[in-house]
Amino acid sequence: MYFIFILGTAGSGKTTLVKSLQDYLLDNEMDTAIINLDPAVEQIPYKPDFDVRELVDAFEVMEKYGLGPNSSLIASIDLLLTKAKEIKEEVNRIEANYVIVDTPGQIELFAYRETGRILSSLISEGNKSASVFLMDSFLAKDARSYISLLLLSSSIKFRLVMPQVLTLSKADLLTPQELERIRNWIEEGSIIDDLGVIDEYSYELANTIIENLDNMPIPVSSITGEGLDELYAELQRIFAGGEDYLTEEPSPKL
Repeated sequence: MYFIFILGTAGSGKTTLVKSLQDYLLDNEMDTAIINLDPAVEQIPYKPDFDVRELVDAFEVMEKYGLGPNSSLIASIDLLLTKAKEIKEEVNRIEANYVIVDTPGQIELFAYRETGRILSSLISEGNKSASVFLMDSFLAKDARSYISLLLLSSSIKFRLVMPQVLTLSKADLLTPQELERIRNWIEEGSIIDDLGVIDEYSYELANTIIENLDNMPIPVSSITGEGLDELYAELQRIFAGGEDYLTEEPSPKL
């Protein structure tokens, strides 16, 4: 199985992309499953093949221990690790080549806490995996926010130790001019000029993060389907060295 972890800040469109990516893969006759890793989500637009809410419900944890929303989610993820055996049993029941993992909105679980790394390793153990980091286009229009999102994605890549694909989510909300400016920020290095007055440390940090990008953020829209071909191609390059998975799955009908 290939595991695809969808990650990003709250409101960046993770759950919507999970559904759109599943539809894309199924339309191209590729066997696909979904894992919901958010014990606090109330409604989801897809039917998960494994839902962690069956093991831990964040709202029950909140009520039982008198916690706030964020604390209850952190506690719920910690509690999930005590159910490692049950999680592995559920994951092993999944029979699909592509498994999309929908993650919680609290990105700090994967950027800073050890539980995110342990849980992702537990789920994908013995299989190839990659993360897809969503850069919210609403935030990414600002040069300083763009650099901050790149730093956050780097922190997650460092913590999870797995290949990462950067995407510019909700790309349909960007004007052609805005999208072109964002492209030029990296391709032509013009983002440095748009950062305004910054100190030497910030200048060097921004330059370093740009120079070490593994891939350009792919503009993706879950509404129009823009960028899904490119996202699949980049994931396939990671999973199979650029060739389509040749056991059961045909090439996508692009």
